[in-house]
Parts: sequence; structure tokens; C-alpha cells
Amino acid sequence: MHPALKGAKGARLPEARLEEAIGLAQAIDLDIRASLIVPLLRVTPATYIGSGKAEELQRLVEQTRAELIVVDTALSPGQQRNLERATKAKVLDRTGLILEIFGRRARTSEGVLQVELAHLGWQKSRLVRSWTHLERQRGGFGFLGGPGETQIEADRRLIQERMARIEADLKQVRRTRALHRKGRDRVPYPVVALVGYTNAGKSSLFNALTNATVMARDLLFATLDPTMRQLSLPQGRKVILSDTVGFISDLPTTLIAAFQATLEEVVEADVIVHVRDISHRDSTAQGSDVDEVLEEIGIDEKRRGRIIEVWNKIDLLAPDERQAMINSAERRPRTVAVSALRGEGLDRLLACIEQELAAGSNEFEVHLDAASGDDLAWLYRRAEVLERTSDPEGGSIRLRVRMPAERVEQAAARFGARWQRHVPDRKGSEQAAE
Repeated sequence: MHPALKGAKGARLPEARLEEAIGLAQAIDLDIRASLIVPLLRVTPATYIGSGKAEELQRLVEQTRAELIVVDTALSPGQQRNLERATKAKVLDRTGLILEIFGRRARTSEGVLQVELAHLGWQKSRLVRSWTHLERQRGGFGFLGGPGETQIEADRRLIQERMARIEADLKQVRRTRALHRKGRDRVPYPVVALVGYTNAGKSSLFNALTNATVMARDLLFATLDPTMRQLSLPQGRKVILSDTVGFISDLPTTLIAAFQATLEEVVEADVIVHVRDISHRDSTAQGSDVDEVLEEIGIDEKRRGRIIEVWNKIDLLAPDERQAMINSAERRPRTVAVSALRGEGLDRLLACIEQELAAGSNEFEVHLDAASGDDLAWLYRRAEVLERTSDPEGGSIRLRVRMPAERVEQAAARFGARWQRHVPDRKGSEQAAE
């Protein structure tokens, strides 16, 4: 069920929202007996949809013999409890449904921890609903608390303690990720992160670019745990391509907070590729939802202006519409129309990634004493060393490096006159051109 508030903000169509809600329910193998849009003039504090609509819903539950009602909005604990009483069926709101999906999709230990943390935070706020039958005083034995502690207080304390342990474990995950990033800095390979609305085709694009076998199905949240592979660009430059969890409208803040360790890969990426299902009728609204999440995790306006936008699934468009979409993408900066399924447009995408990386970095030359181990290590950590030559006597080293624009000033301050912009050899360039 999708409650449609009349006059509500947002360009998303109620029919598309209901279709998405059905897809979410099917993602955990629920048997859909009925679906409907409930028009609302206003939200009713007690049940969200009002007593009359709740009675209609109760009759529908009886007719279809349904055991669960999925409401495509965030309900308060009280609203959820009151709806369950009115309809005599279990009620699950949008946040709870997404948490159920994530719980099933998580495969790595990190993913399981992140989902559990989000679920505990959600469950903690619903102890009043879930445990009202245990509102009684307990004795002072066992681990559930001392004298005078109610069952709700005990369970809330246990949840809080478990959340604290998970958060400590996730801090260690963040430290490990930071070490991995330092390892990549020493290589160094730039990181290209794929982001996008769930089911936009990120995993299909990831597989097409890297010849990997990441799960790619027409299913919401088919990919939850991040995957990384090495990718070679047309001119030979190597990058790390990262496939991340799909975003969705009204993504629970508890999930964004819990998945901060994973989303750090996006924040730290050198290039962000926003994959959109351009064939979807709500593609524009989905793109706006992704932009909002990127802003929430710390992608500032300057970096958002350099995101590559990929219009995927052009194979699903009619021929004339498909060609118009390709022409439109070619007129826009950092925009590529592709079909990940058919491999169309991938060469243009790789060239665009390479161009974006080149725009964010510059080539420089630096001359060092052979004994300057600290300076040498500093450069290898922060720049891509393209060429290294030593003088015949071995007393000095000349390096040609490519450095991201944001680190150039720091390097210039460290090396002074020894740090100079690289000027390609004109004769060599002419010979190469011939």
C-alpha cells in the first residue's frame, strides 16, 4: 500500500512509488495478494491513514487472507501499533521493509554488522510497541538488570550495549579501509566509484567493464556488499572500479549512518560515476534522490559538479527515442548514454573517465638526491610515478609524476625549485604523431 498525500512535494508519481514498493516486497519473496494507492488529504496522527481507511484495509485483509501489510512510508511506533490493532494483521513500514531486504542481502561480516546496527536502532525506538506485554517489574537476578528495572528498560539497555559493540567493530573496519586506501596510494591507482538508484544497472555495468560476475538481476538491492576490481583505461592507465550499494528514496537515516564505512569508498573516490536507468519513468526523481544522499554523506557541490552521469538501459527505449537520448548525452558535459547489457557506449564511458582523471591531475618533474628516501616515499604515496631515471653516477634521481590537483600546492611547498611542471618533448611528440 502506498499512501499518496495530495499536494505533497516531489515529482515522483504515486503509481511509480507503488510499483517500487511492490518490487521491494518481492525482493524478500513476499506473496502479493493486493496492492493499492490510498489518497490522503492529511496524515492522521493515530493510524496515518485514518480510521475509515483502516477499516477498508481490514476488510481487504479478510478478503485476501493476508497476514502482512506493507505501508510505503515511515510510520511512528504508535501508528504501526494502532494499524495492527485496526487491521488485525502485522504491519511493516518502508524502513522496516528495507531493513529486512538488507538483512537478507548482506554476505560479508561488515555488511552483516552494518545491517544489524541499523536494525537495532530501528528496533530500539519500537520497544514500546513490541514489548508492551512485558511492562512489569523484574527481580534482581540474572543479567537482565537489577531490582526495579522494567523489561523494556532492560531490553533497551541490552540493545544499546550491542550497538556499542558493533560500532566499535565498525570503527575497526574503517581503520582497515583506511589502511587499504594507503596501500592503493602507494601503487597508486585512482578509485572510480559507481553510485546510483537501486536497480539502475550498476552491477551489470561493473560486470561489463571488468568481466566480473557480480550478482546482477532485475531485483531491488541485488547488490549490498561493495566489490572492487582493477580496470584498464584505453591509454593503459589502471584504476580501481568500485560497485556500491544502491540508493533509494527516503533511505532510512539509520542505514546511512550504519553504512558510513562502506560509503566512505564513495567519498574518497577520485571519480564518481552516477548510473541512471534512463528508461525508467521516474528517472529524474531517482537522480535527485541519489544527489541528496551524496550530499548527506559529504560530497560537496564542487565535487558533484564533476560527477560523470551514465544514462543506462538505452536498449529498452524505442529506436527514435534511443537515438535522441544518445544525441542529448553527447551535447552534455560528462554524460554518456550506454547499454551495459549490450556493451553499447562503454568505450565512450572509459574515455570520459580517463579524461576526467586527467583533468584532475597534472604531470610534474622533480629532481631528488638519491639519498632522499623520505621525499621519494612521500611522492610514491601521493602521486603516480610515470617515469624514473638516475644520473650515470647515481647521485640524483629524476621523476616524472602525475599528481591530483588538490595535492600540487603541498608538493610545491615541499620541493620548492626542484618541483616543475612537465613539458612534453616537442620533437618526441611530433615523431609520435607521425
